[in-house]
Amino acid sequence: MTVETEKKSASSTIRVGTAGWSYEDWEGIVYPSPAPQRFDRLAYLSQYFDALEINSTFYRPPLQQHCESWVRRVSHNKRFMFTLKLHRKFTHEREGITDEDEVVFKKGIEPIHDAGRLGCVLIQFPWSFKYLPSSRRYLAELIEKFEEYPLVVEVRNASWDNSELYSFLEEKGAGFCNIDQPRLWKQLRPTERATSPVGYVRLHGQNIENWFKEDAGRDQRYNYLYGMHELDPWVKRIRAIADKAENTYVITNNHYRGQAAVNALQLQFLLRGEKVATPDSLRAVYPELKEVSKPAPTQETLF
Repeated sequence: MTVETEKKSASSTIRVGTAGWSYEDWEGIVYPSPAPQRFDRLAYLSQYFDALEINSTFYRPPLQQHCESWVRRVSHNKRFMFTLKLHRKFTHEREGITDEDEVVFKKGIEPIHDAGRLGCVLIQFPWSFKYLPSSRRYLAELIEKFEEYPLVVEVRNASWDNSELYSFLEEKGAGFCNIDQPRLWKQLRPTERATSPVGYVRLHGQNIENWFKEDAGRDQRYNYLYGMHELDPWVKRIRAIADKAENTYVITNNHYRGQAAVNALQLQFLLRGEKVATPDSLRAVYPELKEVSKPAPTQETLF
């Protein structure tokens, strides 16, 4: 069986999943411990979600053999789609980029694209990337470099929340990433924009204390569990985005100790209006999942 989160509205589809799946602190929480022989984290999660965001491509150029393996391991879920992040050299470093960097990235993700499993490439910029003439030019050049893919742009600085940007993205056929992040000074606030056939939402959590703390580390920065009352407004925004887009991806990035999986499952429940399958181990750690849960897939369907 496959577990789908789908809402039809003007032929649009919503897919929900997590940012990444390879976290050691998910062992015994998201994933069973001890794990069965030949346990496959990706195959396991693709029973519960019909989308996952690949974030390893942000840290290192993708390899074809990895992408081929990922496609093969989700083959049981016909509706499953990957989204993936553009390498940080293009978004965070922005210097010393060569034609070879572009070729390597495109060649690496070819198996996902050719298999029809690529939802979009996410171009994620840091908060320091502000709405300036030089930034606008750079963004236009980057979109042109990767125009053969469905693209979504994530910016975090509030200076980008303006009609000029939205009109530009619509003209280029690129999507806009609606984000939830700590609502600090000059941070982009929640939006419900769709500027292309691809709608996108990323929930980063509200860990205000550690968001800009230099020594916090990635885990603590994203250490946040949304309550159902915090997800409700996002359900309304997601539906508004889906009314304008053909395919909408909702990605939870509050990965610490499996919290992203908890909130993704709760969002599925809220969007579908019916209980969803949840991993036994995750439900044991987070009892708040009991109210949204139905029996998990049997062991035989997971591998």
